[in-house]
Amino acid sequence: MGQFKLSNIERVKDISKEDFINNYYKPQRPVLIENLTKEWDAFEKWNLDYIQSLAGDQIVPLYNNEATKGKQKSAEPATEMKLYDYIEILKTQPTDLRIFFYDIMKKMPVLSQDFKYPSIGLKFFKRLPVLFFGSKGSQVLAHYDMDLADLVHFHFHGTKRITLFSPEQTKYLYRIPFTVHNLEEIDMANPDFKKFPALKYAEGIQVEMKHGDALYMPSGYWHFVEYLDGGFSMTLRAFSKNPKTALNMMYNVFFMRHFENLMRKLRGQKWLDYKNRKAIKNTHKNLEKLK
Repeated sequence: MGQFKLSNIERVKDISKEDFINNYYKPQRPVLIENLTKEWDAFEKWNLDYIQSLAGDQIVPLYNNEATKGKQKSAEPATEMKLYDYIEILKTQPTDLRIFFYDIMKKMPVLSQDFKYPSIGLKFFKRLPVLFFGSKGSQVLAHYDMDLADLVHFHFHGTKRITLFSPEQTKYLYRIPFTVHNLEEIDMANPDFKKFPALKYAEGIQVEMKHGDALYMPSGYWHFVEYLDGGFSMTLRAFSKNPKTALNMMYNVFFMRHFENLMRKLRGQKWLDYKNRKAIKNTHKNLEKLK
């Protein structure tokens, strides 16, 4: 077992549009901005009690950390539950059940009155602000977002830890073909360098977020998330203007995702086992190039 080579995130209290574009967006460098939400109503209002008070009888799908198997789709919920009851669990006990990609505009549009899109030079896709919920101790599989958007991630209620890896580090992370995540058996919090030797060459950036913090994650950045307390986060996304990135996004969304689910349906576990072997083989080829 070992530890990744990690550096700390750059932190700023406030930032101008010009500084953000020149120092972070153009060079595609992550940054944590501490005061971006201070003027929002959400900064004072958003906590688990507040979301629970708005939940009503709404039913939500819940995801866990168990690997999908056989002919299951690549992102299939483990169960469903009333949102009110799920938040009660978050407040009282640990669980590995998480809410993934909760669409604010469709499911709780009143929340849109509590925040403003930051004026930092990004053209946000305003139809898709989304929430993510997790319990103390829960983790999110290391991945990058399929749509390759630039992300600003805001955390509320408690703390969470995020480990970032740039797209250049993909060659060391055992990415599974036709997906945007790595081998599900890898423990990213305590990596096994003997079993997965390429991981020791991966260099990352780690950040601990508290209530109200905003994290800029450039397009294609891997993120491994650990909830240190029960809480939730909101992600705002801005799609890349780079033509190559746009083409890759279209491939991921309109071909790769559907091809993956088709192959799972046709070949089941044999397809998953083949891809896992391929991920190891491809990554160890990259390792050979270092020698």
